[in-house]
Amino acid sequence: MKPIPTDLFINGEWRPAADGAKTPLVNPATEEPLAEVAAASVADLGLAVESAQQAFDGGWRDLAPGKRAEVLFGIARLIRENLKTLAALECANIGKPITDARDEIALGARIFEYYAGGVSRFCGQTIPVARGGFDYTLRTPMGVVAAIVPWNFPFPIACWKVAPALAAGNAVVLKPASLSPLTALMLGQLAHAAGLPSGVLQVVSGSGQAIGDALVQHPLIRKISFTGSTAVGARIMALAAPGIKRISLELGGKSPNIVFADSDWRRAAETSPMSVFANTGQDCCARSRLFVERSILEPFLEALVAATRKLVVDDPLRPETQIGPLVSAGQRESVEAYLAEAQAAGRTVAVGGVRPKRKGYFLEPAVLVGVEPGDRCWQEEIFGPVVCVRPFEDEAAMIGEVNASPYGLSGSVWTDNLSRALRVARQIESGVLSINSHSSVHVEAPFGGFKQSGVGRDLGMQALEGYTELKNVYIAESP
Repeated sequence: MKPIPTDLFINGEWRPAADGAKTPLVNPATEEPLAEVAAASVADLGLAVESAQQAFDGGWRDLAPGKRAEVLFGIARLIRENLKTLAALECANIGKPITDARDEIALGARIFEYYAGGVSRFCGQTIPVARGGFDYTLRTPMGVVAAIVPWNFPFPIACWKVAPALAAGNAVVLKPASLSPLTALMLGQLAHAAGLPSGVLQVVSGSGQAIGDALVQHPLIRKISFTGSTAVGARIMALAAPGIKRISLELGGKSPNIVFADSDWRRAAETSPMSVFANTGQDCCARSRLFVERSILEPFLEALVAATRKLVVDDPLRPETQIGPLVSAGQRESVEAYLAEAQAAGRTVAVGGVRPKRKGYFLEPAVLVGVEPGDRCWQEEIFGPVVCVRPFEDEAAMIGEVNASPYGLSGSVWTDNLSRALRVARQIESGVLSINSHSSVHVEAPFGGFKQSGVGRDLGMQALEGYTELKNVYIAESP
């Protein structure tokens, strides 16, 4: 593997933090030190934002869409050429299974290709107006965008914020999570090597507590795009309000997985474990509330537990590994606390929930049964490998329970009845739904949530809209 990037990437150069501060990183699969990465100060952040504004004003905003597309295609090409290095960094940094890491790096390249191809097709309108004349709309870039990404899918989420923002003509200050900065730092370097002008993409690693507020409140920041917890999202909304800054937030989830008796429930049982345990359950789209029609509950549970037992929990460097470690010791302890509380209340762990006898922050995926709607494990986002199962009999009552959650991000519905599929999909309060599938993310389609799961949309052409201002121009026929 190439040397690990450990400095800030500002103005096309590697720079240490102004005060020399660093953040130690630990490999969660081995519990061994991995690297020490520069932790930006408010001074570093100010330099990054001001330099980004200069790069925006210095020509990037006015560069023809076709020229911007060439740069984005170049970034995609370099991502593909460095796929193995990027995947190895992700695997070592957060314990992501290497096969998943490679898929996610390739997804990042596809995202850049999608927006490179889409920017020349992102058009305004001509509008017939009552008083005659000529009326048309323009999509103009906002300026400097703050992109704040989480630690669970560091590279693809960075790409799906950075690529449309750049395609639309903005400059970007990218702040990765302090636990997972490595691939974001390398993305900055690759973008510069692909021809992106210095300063158009800045990457500043460091603690959100230390620089997060300053980034959101900086007067030159026009838009904040954040993926992370609902609590932090609410704080960002409050901090952005005085400046009327544009925001998009993709936040928490407690997604349902609804299995009707008329579905291919055996297939649902076989595939459902990875809908919640993939990425060790550290996924806001995880189908962590499993609703099963009572008439099939017993055989479904038997098949679900059997499928869960077959999952390969192992060294993330092994290609066959499906489940790696949790990102940190603290995250594992948090998940274990939910399980202990549920068991103390009389709930049953049908399988899993124990630490394997090995080094690393591993935890066997757990299936919790006998849960009640008031249980914390049923209501709150655990962000770990735990699925809670409840039976249902009445469709309307079940939908009411689904929608009682403050979240509304994703979910799955399993049924072979088309009318039911359409009816249930219409009634569930969620930004993304899959019928007879667990697929949540499509580069070409909008992604985001209802209620406390967020505001705005990533991906699809809708993301380009979210990184532009809409300007209307009217030309009179005569003075």
